[in-house]
Amino acid sequence: MKTAAEETATQSVNNKEMTMMRGLIMALAFAAAPAAAEAPKVMRLASLEWLPYVGTMLDREGWSGHVASMAAKPGGYQVRIDYFPWTRAVQLGMRDAQYAGYFPAYYTEERARQCHFSVPIGSSNVGLAYLKGTPLAWNTLQDLAPLKIAVVAGFSNGPAFDTLVREGKLNIDSSPNDMLNLRKLLANRVDAVVIDKLVMRYLLLSEPGLARERDRIAFHDKPLAELPLHVCFQRTPQGREMQQAFNRTLRDMPLKKLESEYFQQLERKAPVTR
Repeated sequence: MKTAAEETATQSVNNKEMTMMRGLIMALAFAAAPAAAEAPKVMRLASLEWLPYVGTMLDREGWSGHVASMAAKPGGYQVRIDYFPWTRAVQLGMRDAQYAGYFPAYYTEERARQCHFSVPIGSSNVGLAYLKGTPLAWNTLQDLAPLKIAVVAGFSNGPAFDTLVREGKLNIDSSPNDMLNLRKLLANRVDAVVIDKLVMRYLLLSEPGLARERDRIAFHDKPLAELPLHVCFQRTPQGREMQQAFNRTLRDMPLKKLESEYFQQLERKAPVTR
């Protein structure tokens, strides 16, 4: 028979062997884990605060931010969004190696030469906001020539409108953002504002200073453009790889249905000020 000391020693040896065995099993399990368990790769995108499409305070960082995250995830990417004024976002997204690109961007031929466009992540109905007390009537863009029109600096507003701006045939007043442009309109500093319909709707609901006077502002029935929105990936091999992974998922997403659900939820949450 073993003495008590021998029994204790044997038990100690057995415990050590069991501990080593458990450690070996865990090590083998980690080694055999699939690649999907690895930390996701970061897809860093430059953007602007453009509510309700993208913004730090919005649910899932806005509609465009939500779509970008959903489209990137199956390819093993996690989207990270950094916010800047739009012109700065474009510069960083295209030239800084830290970034995969920038978004949400309208398609232009010039941009298409500089980056790899994703398939559309949604669309933007761009038109003219005006004061109801000063009705706006126009049929062609040339009819807008006598007006002072506010735009966001660096935004494309459709090929026809942009061409007339470059040719100096429209009187343009540029600002850093849509909110400032709507305030200019309310102060009668401009005659009309080029703005996305959903952006205007959201700002008039959520911004107290604008919400109090939202009944004075209307959105013209005649659109300037219906513009698809894209992610503009850097024109590099890595940018091309990200674009392809992004597009594979995006093509199968029911965007219209998801968009309707997202904005209904957003409107319910938006503070209303009278």
